[in-house]
Amino acid sequence: MLDDAAVDAVLDWYRAEARDLPWRHEDASAWGILVSEVMLQQTPVVRVLPRWLAWMEAWPTPADLADAPIAEVLRAWDRLGYPRRALRLQECARAIVARHGGEVPCGEDALRALPGIGEYTAAAVTAFAHHGRAVVADTNIRRVLARAALGTALPAPSYTAAERAVVTASVPGDTVRSVRWNQAVMELGALVCTARSPRCAVCPLASGHCAWVAAGSPAAPADAPRRVQRFEGTDRQLRGQIMALLREHGRADAAAIAALDTEDPERVARCRASLLADGLVAADGEALRLP
Repeated sequence: MLDDAAVDAVLDWYRAEARDLPWRHEDASAWGILVSEVMLQQTPVVRVLPRWLAWMEAWPTPADLADAPIAEVLRAWDRLGYPRRALRLQECARAIVARHGGEVPCGEDALRALPGIGEYTAAAVTAFAHHGRAVVADTNIRRVLARAALGTALPAPSYTAAERAVVTASVPGDTVRSVRWNQAVMELGALVCTARSPRCAVCPLASGHCAWVAAGSPAAPADAPRRVQRFEGTDRQLRGQIMALLREHGRADAAAIAALDTEDPERVARCRASLLADGLVAADGEALRLP
């Protein structure tokens, strides 16, 4: 657990260094914040920002998205990756309209009952949209606290009970301070306490508040599992190529899809089937089209 001086150091740093992002503005809606959190999953801010701006211009409320054509939703998602998130976000919008009168509900239980909203997103919306005390634990927060509080180079691959206890204990008891803390420590992990090249020289925790630095910044054990996300040649890459073809043309015949990987027709068939199963495309004879 970090003491009050450490929390103050991070909050002071954030006050001076926080990025100016539209979903952090005082006039940002709860819906806009929810959309940002879904888009930011496994996707960097630089890619999300233009898509979020366009999305919120097209569908500024859950009711707007709920009524949108699925093909337009998938086109707007563009190249953010993991396009099932777009479908789940539309399902979420429809549930908000049907169950909550079009307003993003308060409370983590109510939020988690929505399609596509898990523990992290419910906590983030509670903190950042509704200004409630919540335990927010994204990858960046987990990494900062693994280093500062536990003295390890990286958090465990899975979110353990012991780590959960540390993250929970680190959240200030005061609600206003807790909201600011969640924002600040997440930003610190994104900009300074990064996974591969931490900038300890400019970190507000490095001097007297970081167990990892105090221990000499030991490397992760050689046998520690590392998350290496290969992309080239994966089904995910080919699925993205098929989706890009459909976003551009609306429809693609079997020959055009097969041409994306002439060496492995089984891979093409597998990706085609998985996109159909996920509801991201529709069959038009042997061709595919956006739903």
